[in-house]
Amino acid sequence: MEKIFHNKVAIVTGGSFGIGRATAILFAQKGAKVIVADVVEDQETVDTIRKNGGEAAFVKCDVSEERDVRQMVEKTISIYGQLDFAFNNAGIEGLSAITHECSVDNWDKVMSVNLRGAWLCMKYEIPHMLKQKHGVIINTASVAGLVGFQGIPAYVASKHALNGLTKAAALEYAKLGIRINSVCPGIIKTPMIDRFTGNKKELEKQFEDQEPVGRMGEPSEVAETVCWLCSETASFVTGTNLPVDGGWVAQ
Repeated sequence: MEKIFHNKVAIVTGGSFGIGRATAILFAQKGAKVIVADVVEDQETVDTIRKNGGEAAFVKCDVSEERDVRQMVEKTISIYGQLDFAFNNAGIEGLSAITHECSVDNWDKVMSVNLRGAWLCMKYEIPHMLKQKHGVIINTASVAGLVGFQGIPAYVASKHALNGLTKAAALEYAKLGIRINSVCPGIIKTPMIDRFTGNKKELEKQFEDQEPVGRMGEPSEVAETVCWLCSETASFVTGTNLPVDGGWVAQ
């Protein structure tokens, strides 16, 4: 694989599982040094990268906590001396409930991780990118940030807001060398989907049938999109909320 990210440094939040893990590994395969950040202490992503000759370090981080985020970015600079790419991917789905039955605690927790967390990451990532006069930030939104879904109002609201935040930030830094986009995954085979289906084949089939392409997406497919957005071949792409959804929002 071509090392297009040689001498580049990437942060991946939510890097212990699913889309985050796949993206961290792909960044490393393309030559980047990777900070894998997650609230769950799991070394598998880092170990996989190192076993394949890559360079990575794990940082425990709750993205909803300002101190954690600040320390994550400071540690990245301390270890690797720069920050070129940030994949602000950490997120939670919260509890299912229709709007008037959604608890205040659930609403606040989902917003804290999905929206406040991404904003905090950008708050501390951007100053380093401004010093370098370059950088790329990708936020993980969702097709639920483009269309409505019943029963998960906090999640839908958080992802719509994150897409708006992405656009606002992209405009603010467009002339300063920083590109900012979001990816909006559809139904991707991740631990989050497994929690919805309980790994029951009949429920998985229902999800697959809802996708126009007739299957769930793979984390690696989102990872490829993220790495493309970080590459020079996407140098004219900023402020976009890009569906990676098998045609979901085209229906």
